[in-house]
Amino acid sequence: MSAGAWLRDVYYGRSTGLFWRLFAWRERARRPLVRRALTFFVNRSAHAHGGYVGPGAVMGGRPSLPHGLRGVYISRYASIGPGCRIYQNVTVGEVDGQAPQIGANCLIGAGAVVIGPIRVGDNVRIGAGAVVCRDVPDNCTVVAQPPRVLVRGEGPC
Repeated sequence: MSAGAWLRDVYYGRSTGLFWRLFAWRERARRPLVRRALTFFVNRSAHAHGGYVGPGAVMGGRPSLPHGLRGVYISRYASIGPGCRIYQNVTVGEVDGQAPQIGANCLIGAGAVVIGPIRVGDNVRIGAGAVVCRDVPDNCTVVAQPPRVLVRGEGPC
């Protein structure tokens, strides 16, 4: 792939590789001026992709975004565990400076809203369009509005 084609893919949101590289560099930056400059470029790149990832968001690895950053909003106070899969138009929002802590290997369906100072356990599946504002235990599935927790497999849920 030529450099021009790669840049077009990045700009038009078909590839989020550059975004995640900039995000990782910003997290490792120690000097305030460098961090501010990288924050500017991360925000510009996220805007080109149609999404937002806050400057203080904690990522336990690069989440899987099958549709790119299209419509994805992740609060700067949010924490997302490794192996998460996030579909388009998902909001991981804050209330009074407190945002969700999402566990490892979670799936968040298209258009879902996860908001407030809650904890979403490991291996949780949140259905498309669900609004989650309460804690969710490990290994569960959350669907509908208001959210209902469905038992998934054996064990306490």
